[in-house]
Amino acid sequence: MDNSNIPTTAGQDPAAPAPARVGTIVWGLIVLALAALIIVAQLGVISLNGTYVLIGLMIGAGVALVAGGLLSARKRDNEPTTGKS
Repeated sequence: MDNSNIPTTAGQDPAAPAPARVGTIVWGLIVLALAALIIVAQLGVISLNGTYVLIGLMIGAGVALVAGGLLSARKRDNEPTTGKS
C-alpha cells in the first residue's frame, strides 16, 4: 500500500495522543449538568425555572470557554519558538 498521499505534520509525533479540546469538555459538562438538573427536577426535589437554568448554563459555559482558552494560550506561549512565523 502506498502511503505517499497521507499528509503529515512536520515536527509532531504522529503516535502522541491529541490533548482534549476545551470546547469538547465544556459542552460535555453542559450536557451532564442539564441531565442532572432534569433528573433532580423530575424527582421533585426542586422546582426549576427553565429561563434561569439556561442563563446559568450559558454564563458557566462562557466562563469555562474563556478560562480554558486563556489557559491553552498561556501553555502554548511557553513552548520554544524556532524564530520562523
